[in-house]
Amino acid sequence: MTTPAPSSRQRWLVPVVVVVLSVTVGGGLLARELYRRPDQPADDTSVAAATPSTAGSGAPAAVDDVAMTDDAKAHPQADAVRKVLKKYFAAINTKQYQQWTAVVTDERAAGQSQGDWKKGVRTTKDSNALVYRIERASGNSLRVLVGFTSRQELDDAPPFFREACIKWRLVMPMVVDKGVLKVAAVDGGPPPEHEKC
Repeated sequence: MTTPAPSSRQRWLVPVVVVVLSVTVGGGLLARELYRRPDQPADDTSVAAATPSTAGSGAPAAVDDVAMTDDAKAHPQADAVRKVLKKYFAAINTKQYQQWTAVVTDERAAGQSQGDWKKGVRTTKDSNALVYRIERASGNSLRVLVGFTSRQELDDAPPFFREACIKWRLVMPMVVDKGVLKVAAVDGGPPPEHEKC
């Protein structure tokens, strides 16, 4: 008794399935590496900077510097991004509207009058800023994934998350505006990632 030879269709089915599965798994692994949150090794100095530190009063240290993961430090614009964010957070902590408008685009500044801005940051103190990743976006823009801790009086907390201490993680768009890197307006949408401290 002889068995019939498999049809040519059946002969090609197994290699095609193997190739499709290999490409799918490989693509998934590549996507995971590209989009995962960077791990922070225990000996990385950015970990110490990202850990809430406290002054003698138990209050967090203000943003004196902006820490970066190794991934963020490797970006060619890392130093420029760090300087902009340092000024951005310092402006919020010292309630200096003019300093804030100097590091944001005209479009972003137009979205908040000085009175509204000052009311919004009245009791805000930001600390422990850490840049996880810097990515090139369209044109001359960047997408900066940054985390930081924000403390404020309960009445000044966002309406959607009434907490006195919030850990934020968000993408801050930046663009080159008149030859200077600035924080751009954030597109509308759901609130950025956040959790109670």
